[in-house]
Amino acid sequence: MVLALCGADRNAVRAMQQFLSEGAWDDRAILQRLWPEVDADLGDDDGVLILEGSDFPKQGNESVGVKRQYRAELGKTANCQAGVFLAYASHHGYTLLHRRLYLPEEWVTDAAYAERRQACGVPSDITFTTKPMLGWSMIEGVVQAGTLRCRWVACDEGFGRDTALLDKIAQVGLWYFAEVPHDTQVWQARPATAVPDWSGRGRKPTRERVVADAPAPQTVAALAHRLPANAWSQQLIQEGSQGPQVAEFALVRVSAVRDGLPGPEVWLVLRRSLTDGELKTYLCNAPAAIPQQRLVRTSGVRWPIEICFATGKQELGMGDYEVRSWRGWHHHLTLVIVALAFLVRVQDRLKKTRRP
Repeated sequence: MVLALCGADRNAVRAMQQFLSEGAWDDRAILQRLWPEVDADLGDDDGVLILEGSDFPKQGNESVGVKRQYRAELGKTANCQAGVFLAYASHHGYTLLHRRLYLPEEWVTDAAYAERRQACGVPSDITFTTKPMLGWSMIEGVVQAGTLRCRWVACDEGFGRDTALLDKIAQVGLWYFAEVPHDTQVWQARPATAVPDWSGRGRKPTRERVVADAPAPQTVAALAHRLPANAWSQQLIQEGSQGPQVAEFALVRVSAVRDGLPGPEVWLVLRRSLTDGELKTYLCNAPAAIPQQRLVRTSGVRWPIEICFATGKQELGMGDYEVRSWRGWHHHLTLVIVALAFLVRVQDRLKKTRRP
């Protein structure tokens, strides 16, 4: 960008590098200022926050947070930085909202990484935080700001398997629609619980347990396999560019499992492909009275964040940065997020002003 604007001016190039890597400007304040602008363009009471990870391949080991770790895009371990991102989608459009860099545990706790932490400017108060909890910190920030209307949180099974994250989302009044692993356990009928009788020895029990003759929880995959054929029906998810997207669905009210006990009553949404029979399993805490077509439609809302990643990496240099520091990474991704929101706004205005 500097070469295009200023030519081969070394001072200008260095100034831009310093602006990104060392500038003291507050990227969090910029993102918070962005959210009401997103609401003005895309905001809707039924808006969806989408939580997903995206990784950035790196050579060497000097960049902040870099490590050989699993890359979902490749399906294998590779040297990379891992980011956690929050996007927003409504029937008006979609864009990115937030970003956090994931630091592997050894980067935070291992003394062997102390020199690298200092060189990369990792704040001294940073503690190890899992990807789901990084996601929660972003969701919490948007909710507390109160400037962007939303109703749902959608996420893949990497986040959906974390019950603490799901409970936190529910506590702030949002509805999660979380893909979960097939071995996730639920009760189709809520089991009875009771505090066990005291045997007369040791401490008296105080914590409830599932009663002895209650059925054990079952995996969501096993429950799907046992459902009768008439429990499934073909449903239209959305009209896509390649035609209508249709799948088989079964929706069942179940009790989630929390620490071996029955937890919240939730929807188990089962989605089966018509072409290859692939099964997708979701848990959702939307009310029991919600129209089932809303659940069907919400099962197809995660794709916008993938479009945001593709646009960001192909058009906005999302992964093409020459910064190694903690501050530089967050500064760069903040500018990419703002640029993407700007393009979304311009595109929308061009559509509205276009004439035949």
